[in-house]
Order: sequence, then C-alpha cells, then structure tokens
Amino acid sequence: MKEITLDTKIADLLNEYDGMKDILIQINPKFQKLNNPVLRRTLAKIAGVKQAAVVGGMDPVDLLNQLREAVGQPSVDINTPKGEVEAEEAPEWILKEPKQTLNANEILDEERNPLAELNKALKTIPEDEIITIEADFQPEPLMDEMLKAGHEVFSREVRPNHFITYIKK
Repeated sequence: MKEITLDTKIADLLNEYDGMKDILIQINPKFQKLNNPVLRRTLAKIAGVKQAAVVGGMDPVDLLNQLREAVGQPSVDINTPKGEVEAEEAPEWILKEPKQTLNANEILDEERNPLAELNKALKTIPEDEIITIEADFQPEPLMDEMLKAGHEVFSREVRPNHFITYIKK
C-alpha cells in the first residue's frame, strides 16, 4: 500500500483501502458528500488530502494523521503554521454584480458535477465578469482548477457553513 501524504488523491484512497469512505465520514461528517457518485467520479480525482481537509474545515495534518492511523501507517509531524494565516484581503472586483450564481450543494444533490457546471457557465459570460458559487463548504479543489485555468478566485465564509466563492473570468 502506498504511503498517504497531503497530496494523495481522495479517489486513490477510496480505491486502495476498503471502507475508506466510511472512515472519512467517521472522521468528519462533511465527507458524507462522498456518498454522491458524481463527486466520487469527478472531484475526488482532483482533490488531495490537504484540499479535502480545507473542505471539511480541518487542519490538513490532523486529517492526514487520522487517515494514516486508520490504515496502520505511523503519524507524521509536519509543521504547519497555526494561527498565522491572515485573512486574505477581499479584492475589489468581488463587488461587481455576479452574472450567475451556482449552488454547489444543489448541483451535487442532483448528482451533477459542479466543475462541469461552472465551466459551462463561464463559457456564457464575457471576460472580466464574475460567477459566484455558494456552498456549505469551501470548494478548494474547484478553486484550484479555476486558478490553473487562469481565472481569479476569492472565497470567504459569510456565516458558519456558508461559503461564497467568486470566480472572475
């Protein structure tokens, strides 16, 4: 069995370890979204342990060590600065009226792919316009994919378990 690291993809964990989905859900109830087959086929392939921790509102090293312990691997001690992360200054462009708002939870509940829906929506809006995504989690894997595609991204928790993520084309 491969060593589990912060970069290990969730899909690889689910494929390599029997009962991993249940272990993840036991660690953090937010991972119940893994019961959604669309999420397992899509986002689980691009999300690593570190990103999953952010989605679950957890410390990445804590999640990593709980997963390692669950499969019999020794804990690792990775120094992550605690409490040093400053709240990112909101960019001015988020004040612009969004052209469209997607609800990631509804998309997942309908067993559709949020990344595919976002890409479709982005094709319909002009350059420099904005789409927002609302969810009860920070959609870290989706945000990373948008940054890789050259879009500007900003996300914030507007109230407990309610995140708005802004994507500027």
